[in-house]
Amino acid sequence: MDNSPIAIEKLIEVAQQAGAAILEIYNSDDFSVEEKSDNSPLTAADLASHNIITQALATLTPDIPVLSEESANIPFETRQSWTRYWLIDPLDGTKEFIKRNGEFTVNIALVEAHQATIGVVYVPVTGLTFYGIKGDGAYTMKDNSPATPIQVNRNRRTPLQVAGSRSHAGDSLKQFLDNVGEHEIVSMGSSLKCCLVADGTCDLYPRLGPTSEWDTAAAQAVVEAAGGQITLTNMTPLRYNTKESLLNPHFFVFGDSSINWSEYLGEETG
Repeated sequence: MDNSPIAIEKLIEVAQQAGAAILEIYNSDDFSVEEKSDNSPLTAADLASHNIITQALATLTPDIPVLSEESANIPFETRQSWTRYWLIDPLDGTKEFIKRNGEFTVNIALVEAHQATIGVVYVPVTGLTFYGIKGDGAYTMKDNSPATPIQVNRNRRTPLQVAGSRSHAGDSLKQFLDNVGEHEIVSMGSSLKCCLVADGTCDLYPRLGPTSEWDTAAAQAVVEAAGGQITLTNMTPLRYNTKESLLNPHFFVFGDSSINWSEYLGEETG
């Protein structure tokens, strides 16, 4: 933690401030929803959170660039020279926000040498924070109560506890789960699925559909600090800012590293 450019307490405070702005809009009688160029939804809450986080980080760490979902048009020619940068998703789970089910998060990650080394995942509706620091463990805390260490479940259970998406499913995932065998699905939105693996609630989160780098970075820092892994479907680590596209390949999130999860893919190539 000594190498961190900012105290984790300060980072959590920024996430909480962004979450408060999101809740103001969430709890209002009505809010407008726009469509971004990729047809994904955008609300005033996304933008309010983005503005709070980017302004705070620019003040706290002016020498570290920031890449946000809402400012994702920074060209790779510029990004590829970054050795350290903030990667944020101001409101992860906009669809869950629109459905008003509470399963959305504020995600802030520090990426160094293509790895997420610090991550904060804040849940505005519940006041729950998950955070992880490389080499210093993963923790959860409610509001401003003392932090509690968390760790992954290192031995898969039977039936396998699988985190699944409320908003995304597909034939390749169904085939994968058929191959896995006996399992139970725990449905959840946003990066909270990764956090279910980080705190040992679930054994596995297979994501065989599209995500972007800002969707996963903060949660990956939490998962890895909790002793788990996020890998591509070929079992190599998920990394950041290595290519022009900000889309992630398909991936697995898991606690039991003794299993080659790719063996359950069948014809899936990811």
